[in-house]
Parts: sequence; structure tokens; C-alpha cells
Amino acid sequence: MLSLYARRRLINNFNLTISLLAMVFGLFWLVWILWTLVAQGFHGLSLTLFTQMTPPPGSNGGLLNAIAGSFVMTMIAALIGTPIGILAGTYLAEFGQRGWLAPTTRFVNDILLSAPSIVIGLFVYEVYVVNVGHFSGWAGSLALALIVIPVVVRTTENMLRLVPNSLREAAAALGAPQWKVIMLVTLRASTTGILTGILLAVARISGETAPLLFTALNNQFWSSNMNQPMANLPVVIFQFAMSPYEDWQHLAWAGALLITFMVLALNILARIFFRQKTPSH
Repeated sequence: MLSLYARRRLINNFNLTISLLAMVFGLFWLVWILWTLVAQGFHGLSLTLFTQMTPPPGSNGGLLNAIAGSFVMTMIAALIGTPIGILAGTYLAEFGQRGWLAPTTRFVNDILLSAPSIVIGLFVYEVYVVNVGHFSGWAGSLALALIVIPVVVRTTENMLRLVPNSLREAAAALGAPQWKVIMLVTLRASTTGILTGILLAVARISGETAPLLFTALNNQFWSSNMNQPMANLPVVIFQFAMSPYEDWQHLAWAGALLITFMVLALNILARIFFRQKTPSH
């Protein structure tokens, strides 16, 4: 009969082996997907991709209008969602210990954080697109902003809670009003962590397709009018990948590779900032 120690070692080794096999199984599919993406998309990378518009079937072209549209809508969404998220997160961290508003805000924020992006797209479609009568870049930016907000809210609240209360007490003891304590002490100490959350939020919305299908839709031509349908990489990739035209499929692979590289770069930046996430004392 095995001793208690030997039985525990056996169970530990069994669980460790199963965990390693599960990790290898998951990494295998991840590596396969990434290898396929790089192998298929690398051939489509060229100067034309960044200098020409999306082409009609059977013609040469690029993704310039889609890249520009994605960049503009992502930046506008970040500009809309970031201040709202920081303000809401600051309220929850600094004033959220009393009253009913803070728990309700956290509950709504958790729902938004876990809601499928297509639901947000349908919401913006019903509230905005139906009322104005057409798709537009503003609608796409609004849908993406609703995805940014809960990420920034959660990150801001968590980073502010990491600030030691002794810093707040020291500033208050010097006679600083609460708004100055928040602006010049707690927010300044949490800048790195909040910036990390913003980068992660931008990385998340960079590849969102479902909300844009119901809001910005697509445009095969160059358009800087935010009140009209606007080209964007995720929707172009979706449409081109589903098409029977080989040249469009090549562009779809190249666009998917571009988004992957951009999200990878943003995550690397977030990791770099996250190393300094602990507020300075």
C-alpha cells in the first residue's frame, strides 16, 4: 500500500502531466493558426497594399482606404471612450465606498465588459443608424467606444486602488483639496497602469468586425466623411475572405496579418508599461 507521501507525489505528477499536455494541445493550435496566417498573408504584403484602394474583382489593388478607415475610427473611439472610462473609474475608486450608484455602475460595467460585441453593434444600429437612416463612420466609432469604456473603467479603478492610502493622507495633511489629491497624486501615480489599460482596449477594438458590420459597413472608395459608410480592415477581411475571387482572398490574408502585427505590437507595449504597474511610492 502506498504511503501518503507517495500517493500525493503520484497525484501531483499526474496533474502536472495532464496540465502540460493541455498546454501543448492549446499551443499546437495557436502555432498552427499563426503559421497559416503568416504563410498565407506574407505573400500579400507589398507597397501596393498601402498605396492603392480596395479593387473590384479581378483587378490589382490594396487596402489603403480600409487601413485609413480603421485607424480613424479606432482613434476616435479611443478619444471618446478613454476620458469617460477614466472619469468613471476614478469615481468608483475614490468615491465608490458609499451609496447605490457605484455598485450599479460596476454591475453595468461588468455587463458591457462581457457582452458580445455584436450585441453592442446591434444596439448602436437600433439607436443611431436607424434614426439617421444610413451607416456611417460615426456609428462605427461609437460602437467601438462602447467596447473601450468598460476596459478603461476596470483598469483605472484597479490601478487607483493600488495607490497606498498614505499618499492620499499625506496630501490631505498638507491642505490639498480632494480634487487636487486625485489629480496630482493618485492619477499621476497610476498613469502607467491606466495607459496599459488604454493600449489593451485599443488592441481589442482593432480587430472587431461584428459591431462595424451594423454601423460603418464598408466603402470601396476613399472617404474622409465620417457621416458616410467607411471602409475598415475587419469588414474588408470578412467580405474578401468569403468571396470566390482569389485576388480578394489574398488581400484578406494580408489584412489579417496586418491586424495581427498591430495587435501584437500594442500588447508588447502594454507589457512594457505593465512592468511598472505598481504605483511609485
